[in-house]
Amino acid sequence: MNVLDQKDPIASYRERFYLLEDHYYMDGNSLGLMSKDAEKRMFEVMNHWKEEGIKIWGIKDSKYFLYPQYLGSMMAQLIHADSDEVIALGSITSNIHQALMTFYKPTAKRHKILVDNLNFPTDRYAVESVLQAKGHEDSLVVIESEDGKTLDEDAIIGHMDEEVAMILLPSVLYRSSQLLDMEKITRAAHEKGILVGWDLAHSIGVVDHDFKAIQPDFAVWCTYKYLNGGPGSVGGLYINKRHFNRDAGLRGWFGNKNETQFQLKDQIDLSRDASGFLQGTPHIMALASLEGSLDIYLEVGVKALRQKSLKLTAYLMDLIDHRLRDYGYKITNPRQDQHRGGHVCLEHEDAYRISQALRDHGVIPDFREPNVIRLAPVPLYTSFSDVDAVIEILEKVTKDQIYKTYSHKRDTVV
Repeated sequence: MNVLDQKDPIASYRERFYLLEDHYYMDGNSLGLMSKDAEKRMFEVMNHWKEEGIKIWGIKDSKYFLYPQYLGSMMAQLIHADSDEVIALGSITSNIHQALMTFYKPTAKRHKILVDNLNFPTDRYAVESVLQAKGHEDSLVVIESEDGKTLDEDAIIGHMDEEVAMILLPSVLYRSSQLLDMEKITRAAHEKGILVGWDLAHSIGVVDHDFKAIQPDFAVWCTYKYLNGGPGSVGGLYINKRHFNRDAGLRGWFGNKNETQFQLKDQIDLSRDASGFLQGTPHIMALASLEGSLDIYLEVGVKALRQKSLKLTAYLMDLIDHRLRDYGYKITNPRQDQHRGGHVCLEHEDAYRISQALRDHGVIPDFREPNVIRLAPVPLYTSFSDVDAVIEILEKVTKDQIYKTYSHKRDTVV
């Protein structure tokens, strides 16, 4: 056992997950592994459905009827927000649509939305579709990266002119793992009267965000990456309480106040907190697994997870520097703790074939076009010994040129 594992205060939580037999899992930034706690919650909900039928909505103090709020209050603790500012619903994309339709009120003077050219493209797709629906197709402003890997916070601030109404940016860039200075950018935008939204997909659960300090207007995230909620699990939406007076842009009957919802009035009696952004009946089965995972997160605390994540990625980078430097690899994520997310970005001209070879030799990485192998040692279930083994295999696959026996043809899911 690696000596760092012996000193790891949260090492035992690894036993709460179903690890893949004979594999080292380095893809938790795309889909987290299943926890035993998630499994327990899923079976619990199925049994309640089996035993109670429609009465499931009223049992346990109406827990399942209020499940989005219940889990929202749990996720709020991960970003240091108030419990009524967070709700579990939808997906990243649908929640971006909800936020944009709520906050984007273009005028002749202010109508532009700033995005960047490095974010996961679904965010831009959503922005473009809302701009089109609002008749402002030409109001998209794309901030270009100078090096194709990272963004300059000062350059972002430099684009904040009097025509900008909103900004939507990623907290951590999915390719390069750069962690942006969210507080600096948000403060600069607010000083200019600009609303700011953040996509936390690659940071929530592994970065200790303080929304009391950052004070964004809204944020969205998925829960199937570091939060281990399961494939396609329900997303999260944060609405700063200073905006509770706003009407949700996309309304539905679950956005009603609880006490009047089943009066089924023609006019909605909108809940004046994050609950007002709900639309339809909650996806109870999908939410159950998320509850199990969040139970673990709140036990450990995001501060401890961030500390271990930084140690794991630093250790991984150190081994790469010392053992793989002669094989054409290059680390392209920021090295400084305050600028790095939870994964390491390893570039190689033959990254795709190497990633395929790794899968067949017991390592599950994540490939991103055109030449990036992403390695995400997840602090809840990845050990330092796992990192040792990954480097051993990576060195062998490269040194023995095993990867050259693989095709360049891309699979559908890589």
